[in-house]
Amino acid sequence: MQNDFLNLNGKVAAVIGASSGIGRATALLLAKQGAAVVLRARRADELAQTAALIREAGGRAETVAGDARQPETHAAVVRTAEQAFGGLDIAVNNVGALGAYKPLAELSPDEWRDTLDSNLTTAFLGARSQIPAMLRRGGGALVFTSSFVGSSVALPNLSAYGTAKAALCALAKGITADYAAQGIRANAVLSGGADTDMAGNAEQKAWAAGLHAVKRIAQPEEIASVIAFLASPAAGFVTGASLFADGGNSSVK
Repeated sequence: MQNDFLNLNGKVAAVIGASSGIGRATALLLAKQGAAVVLRARRADELAQTAALIREAGGRAETVAGDARQPETHAAVVRTAEQAFGGLDIAVNNVGALGAYKPLAELSPDEWRDTLDSNLTTAFLGARSQIPAMLRRGGGALVFTSSFVGSSVALPNLSAYGTAKAALCALAKGITADYAAQGIRANAVLSGGADTDMAGNAEQKAWAAGLHAVKRIAQPEEIASVIAFLASPAAGFVTGASLFADGGNSSVK
């Protein structure tokens, strides 16, 4: 059943990083709430599975397989949204990778750049294509999937990852400064540990659960619901914000 509080009927959304985990859960939820969805990921088979789940539930979805580190991929997403559904109103920039797992002084410059490119530059490239399309619609909402790592805590061997994720919060503020008066909202969700492929094996998930006040990690759907709120008209006066969805990690130590 659709939740009227998050009514997205008539909206068009792009989910960048939609093949699994939080991205897939977000795409399914946005479609359930009435949005037509354009899905992007590198893994074409998994991307097709997400689209199939949306269509089987009566939703509308198109896919774009491609590397989010390339500007052409984001241009293709926007072009697909406009050609298939008439425009773009919502963009969820959800690409992320832990990168090389090493202490800072052992990172090579290439490893540093690769981690920042995967987590931060992809978001910049997405926003760079998405904002003009939203302006053509009179406004829109961008949501960036950040992390508690780099914001409320640092974890060993993840300096580049934490730096990139924390910078997404600054990106949301910068977009707000540039475009809020033109109807563009931009926010970041600082996710806690979530039960995705990135969380590792059972032992690693159990360790991560101990970092949170609730003593568990999130289900992808729990983070997706926060993203959907920020993307929806219900959050119409929320922009430039960094919203923790971290099971109390930032509040309790």
